Amino acid sequence: GPKCCQPTRNSPNSLDHSFWHWWFLILNCLWSYIFSQMNVRDAQGQTALHIACERGEVGCVRELLEECQARTDITDKNGDTPMHCAAKQDSVLCSQMCAGINEVNVTGETPLHIACRMGKVETAKALMGGGACCDIIGASGYPIHAAMKYSERGCAEAILAAHPAQLQAQDPVYGGTPLHWAKTAEMSRLLLDRGCNVNYLSNTGESPLHILTKRGRFEAAMMLLTHGADPNIKGEDGNTALHLAMKLDHMDLIKALIVFGADVEIHNDLGETPGLIAARTSKGERERDGRGKEGEIERERKDGGGIKGLVLIQMLIALEKAADRPIRELFDWVAGTSTGGILALAIVHGKSMEYLRCLYFRMKEQVFKGSRPYESAPLEDFLKKEFGENTKMTDVKHPRVMVTSVLADRHPGELHIFRNYDPPALSRDPPYASSATFKPLTIPQEQVVWRAARSSGAAPTYFRPMGRFLDGGLLANNPTLDAMTEIHQYNKALKTRGQGDGVCKLGVVVSLGTGKPPQVEVNSVDVFRPSNPLELAKSFIGVKELGKMLVDCCTDSDGCAVDRARAWCEMADISYHRLSPQLSTEVMLDEVSDAVLVDMLWETQMYLYENREIIQTLAQQLLQP
Repeated sequence: GPKCCQPTRNSPNSLDHSFWHWWFLILNCLWSYIFSQMNVRDAQGQTALHIACERGEVGCVRELLEECQARTDITDKNGDTPMHCAAKQDSVLCSQMCAGINEVNVTGETPLHIACRMGKVETAKALMGGGACCDIIGASGYPIHAAMKYSERGCAEAILAAHPAQLQAQDPVYGGTPLHWAKTAEMSRLLLDRGCNVNYLSNTGESPLHILTKRGRFEAAMMLLTHGADPNIKGEDGNTALHLAMKLDHMDLIKALIVFGADVEIHNDLGETPGLIAARTSKGERERDGRGKEGEIERERKDGGGIKGLVLIQMLIALEKAADRPIRELFDWVAGTSTGGILALAIVHGKSMEYLRCLYFRMKEQVFKGSRPYESAPLEDFLKKEFGENTKMTDVKHPRVMVTSVLADRHPGELHIFRNYDPPALSRDPPYASSATFKPLTIPQEQVVWRAARSSGAAPTYFRPMGRFLDGGLLANNPTLDAMTEIHQYNKALKTRGQGDGVCKLGVVVSLGTGKPPQVEVNSVDVFRPSNPLELAKSFIGVKELGKMLVDCCTDSDGCAVDRARAWCEMADISYHRLSPQLSTEVMLDEVSDAVLVDMLWETQMYLYENREIIQTLAQQLLQP
């Protein structure tokens, strides 16, 4: 016995071997225990991987997955897998796991639902890259509905980029599309720009416009209206959006809906009209009928005014309704300046007035972006898209169109008219003796439409000149007399060529204005050499007011210009009609506020209603052969 044990006790190598042997056994037992506890759940039902994911411990998660093969499909008491916890933290965690990626927890959410709710864009992308499904219904719908509910634009874009069909995904409760769930104008635009059906009805028969009106969301509702939402669709209990707005007594929404054609006499299932509801709920006086009607003309003329072209459009819509004919079929000649010129070309090319109204609202944010002078590219892109890059003026010959501009490559400047017909060939002396040779003008057959529109709308200080052309409003902001002169010269040229049978006497002239601002008091227009600081301030005010007055006088379209045109027509026995609403406040031509523009159109609609009999008479007159 003692002799056998002696070598072991006395050998260092044997002692080391024994130590490491036992240490290995201990570690092995420890690792076995750790592995046995790897997927054990605590009192909350969470595993070690749940906790690591919840705390965002990327290194620990990687070790648990790669070295310990921790399971990713175990759920805690809330039904959350580690993927649900990872979705709340970092996309790196989600890229490490796959199993359990489409599990629905007790609150009805998959990891992708959670990422969309919390706005974790990269996490959402990682989940979809790892196999997360977008068509798993949770408690409130698909992940796209969660993104819309919480206004998480990035997540919504990621889902739609990967799965475009989600654009029309219906939630399980109401059958609403993502547009029904949108709360803001930005989120609504995201869907509408991708072709979402703006008038889709949910299981309750409600359109997205009904939902936004119920919630009093004016900006988002305007986004729908400017993308073609029908304000007269009946929803739950037969209510239109106007019924709902009247119940809320929401004046901005009421005005917007009526301006965009809401019927104030339509009945719901209880036999109530919006007007009746207004009488019950209104806190004050309200004009309840905003509808107006107008008729036809043989020669139409439109003033300039930037975004205030919406006033022209609103009156043209009324003209169409009164005559029950498209605008382009009502006129033989159409003339316009600046925004009126753009509309004149749009009419000739068959654009509907409702479409143009929506278009103006949609494009204002893009065109009037930043500070003056605005970039020309957005306006030019808009014109190219609407008229085509290569469309020529003479591609559409009826009705004849005149668009004014100013040749600014010479002094004094000269009025130029873009036409879709050959100009009158009359031998006339030039207005000024020229001391220079100017580049010849482009003939109508070669003149590109979008360039003509851009040249007429090159308002100084707002946009850069279009080559040698400036805004026609500098010389013809009210182009009535210029257009009538052109027609007279055209007829005279026909007679000179022996084509008197082609002469058509001008019978009716309708002049449309973009609204009259209120007249306000001017304190001083005195400009002088100051001798002290007080006089310097007075002189500065005088310069400012005088400059504004000079601009107003140059571009006046409602004062003397109207009187002269009316007198000219009366002398020639021509019926003359001027339509231009009185506005309560001055609206700038680069105004972008929906609320301000809706108020402007509301006042226009009231003006049309107040003059409905005159307009109806005009319509009948113009429909006569």
